[in-house]
Amino acid sequence: MMLHRNRSLHTWVLVGAAFATTRGAVGQAAVEADVVVYGATATGLAAAIQSARMGHRTVVVEASDHVGGMTTGGLSSSDVGKAWSIGGVASEFYARVGRTYGPEERTAFGSDDRVFHFEPKVARAVFDAWLREAGVEVITSEPLDLAAGVIKKDGRIESIRSESGRVFRGRVFIDASFEGDVMAKAGVSSTVGREPESKYGESLAGIRRGDRKPRPHYTQGDKDHFTTAVDPYVTAGDPASGLLPWVKQVDFATFVNGTGDEGLQAYNYRLCVTDDPANRIPFEKPEGYRELDHELLLRVLESGDVRLPILIHKLPNRKFDWNSMHAVGTDLPGANWGYPEANHVERARIAAAHALYAKGVMWTLAYHPRVPESIREVVSRHGWCKDEFAAGRGFSPQLYVREGRRMLADAVVTQGVCMGKEPCEDPVALGSFGLDSHAVQYFVNEQGHVHREGVFWIVPPKPYGISWRAIRPKREECTNLLVPTCVSASHAAYGSLRMEPVYMALGQAAGTAAAFAIEAGSAVQDVPYAMLRDRLLADGAKLSGNAAPRPKAGGKADDNPRPVKLDAAGARAPSPAEPAASAP
Repeated sequence: MMLHRNRSLHTWVLVGAAFATTRGAVGQAAVEADVVVYGATATGLAAAIQSARMGHRTVVVEASDHVGGMTTGGLSSSDVGKAWSIGGVASEFYARVGRTYGPEERTAFGSDDRVFHFEPKVARAVFDAWLREAGVEVITSEPLDLAAGVIKKDGRIESIRSESGRVFRGRVFIDASFEGDVMAKAGVSSTVGREPESKYGESLAGIRRGDRKPRPHYTQGDKDHFTTAVDPYVTAGDPASGLLPWVKQVDFATFVNGTGDEGLQAYNYRLCVTDDPANRIPFEKPEGYRELDHELLLRVLESGDVRLPILIHKLPNRKFDWNSMHAVGTDLPGANWGYPEANHVERARIAAAHALYAKGVMWTLAYHPRVPESIREVVSRHGWCKDEFAAGRGFSPQLYVREGRRMLADAVVTQGVCMGKEPCEDPVALGSFGLDSHAVQYFVNEQGHVHREGVFWIVPPKPYGISWRAIRPKREECTNLLVPTCVSASHAAYGSLRMEPVYMALGQAAGTAAAFAIEAGSAVQDVPYAMLRDRLLADGAKLSGNAAPRPKAGGKADDNPRPVKLDAAGARAPSPAEPAASAP
């Protein structure tokens, strides 16, 4: 485990903004605002819209050219958990998305006129219009100067400076980025990696060996584990030839369930694809493709595990959100461990490696002769969408940073909080999705076969509260900063609360608290919880996990809308009793 600080966005993306967005340049005058939001994620946009609605000039500063984070970046099948627990700005977003579609799409892809499974371009258009309406300016291509980009005096941030030299002054700052760079450079305590079980008494903490049974916290059998014997060496059977890419040799003396380390659950790209010939860009072999990088996938298939390694969610207009699935998919376990505290150049390199890998997986599954014909037939009839992510020829610019830095604040959201065993007395948002971690690494087990570890999945009994104190730093570290994305949470708990609807709810809470701190001229820590709670409730937020679902027409509760999932042949598959493990 490491106590540290850093994390910013992705300078490799090239999508132009369509609303009040400007690019920075050296020598421009400082930007003055009441609230400066760093990170144009869904969290940051929700925070900015809320603070602007409360009458405060708000600007959003984004390191990359992409606006909307994962909500506009390919995570189009939202992981909502209990739909009735989503309120406020998040609920309004999904309702606005719903209004762009007709009644048939609202019925098929949503719940109660809110659409939770949508096209990326629609999500982007909704945010564009909403930001214009709120009068929020979004300034892109301004990554934080990681050397000296946070100017702080007497415990308060006075301004932040980007690498171009542009300065942004504010009264309250909100670090809504996936990386948490402003938080880190302001001297706020944070952590990277997995706590040991002993830290918070969590049964999901630390190393989780997927080849050890029983697995009481894995409810979907072997869906995300190796089910066959797969050789780990470049030349099968020859340890002297070296290990396949991304496979690790571990020390079994310390590689024990519950042991803490610096591991992160895998990143990937959420892929928006289509089977519409008029809109399809066929998968191509990417420049830099190496068969060796996909040897592990090929060996899994050749070993007899011929499950399609893609979780398919149907979207409107013959589009699909594809995510990683089974033993080896589009996730790249172990390749992201250095990302949270890397500089912008190194993060871009890591993102590019993930992009190359994901594109390579698609070409391999679609066309490689070692892949079973049944899989090639399914994958090859799909391709990138001509009308999505035009700058990337249909490939998203947004790396799915599932986990990075996490703040260490006065309250820490833990597995106990998520499971209802530890009370939350000051909730500002609700989480309800399963505690979910993708694989953290591939390793060679004692039998000399490849396995993966880090996976867990357990569903909270009911929505749980996320503490007000978990999105604000300790008073002695900074008094005018809020951190609604890199929330103060354990690795286990973050696996649940890292969902886009929750991020938006936390952003709304941060925007509200920022407005109150400005109006009172106080530290953010001095904003009374009762005042914050009452305003959030007045603005439609949901703060109680005990609220009964509102019955829909016909008496069915508005709860857990399911994405339409398809089997390997492209037919509609029955919905499981619970959301699929590793869905987000």
